[in-house]
Amino acid sequence: MEPKFILESLLFSAQKPVSVKELRELLANAAEQEDADVTAKSLGKIKDTELTLALEELAREHETAARSYRLACVAGSWQFVTQPEYAPWLRALVGVNARPPRLSQPALETLAIIAYRQPITRAGVEQIRGVNVDTTMQTLMERGLVKAVGRAEVVGHPPTYGTTALFLEYFGLRGLGDLPAADELRRIPVEKPTEPGLATTPPEPLKAEGKMQNAEDGSEKAEQGKSR
Repeated sequence: MEPKFILESLLFSAQKPVSVKELRELLANAAEQEDADVTAKSLGKIKDTELTLALEELAREHETAARSYRLACVAGSWQFVTQPEYAPWLRALVGVNARPPRLSQPALETLAIIAYRQPITRAGVEQIRGVNVDTTMQTLMERGLVKAVGRAEVVGHPPTYGTTALFLEYFGLRGLGDLPAADELRRIPVEKPTEPGLATTPPEPLKAEGKMQNAEDGSEKAEQGKSR
């Protein structure tokens, strides 16, 4: 029995997204059962890399089959989800889940800056946006999309901020590497203000709020596609 089919059965039956670590622990527990067969015992020591390869192969097979559902990895965890285009019928079946209000344009702009430039201080965000972001930052933190991740090595050691796992889940991203043009955007230098109190204009490619807006629109449709 191939490992990918065992993983498929586990994910199909799971009530929530499952990480590679959790899958490895499940396989290890199965190997310790008294009635464990040779296959179960052999999978008890499987490595994370082997699990990931099997999951990726399984995901490709489901994608190629062009079924109404697919295997997706979001925020490092795997789950079967239905395709977004089937959302109208799923809404009729299960209703519309309560969802927080859509993010405002200022919130999307601030979130885009943090996502691409993290870890970044509040002052750094304000320098790029050119406005005070206290209220916006509070909203993002209350929504669980942003959190303090450390301290900057400058005078006063202000806190630095980054995105959370919920951010990845909200936008349907497997990881930060899936952000649009992430590598190019992270390399863009942010110039210091030339005059006191004057914030810099965000570099043109950094204005990614439009892409994140599209991602937010897509996440609303995908929300209806979660199988569990």
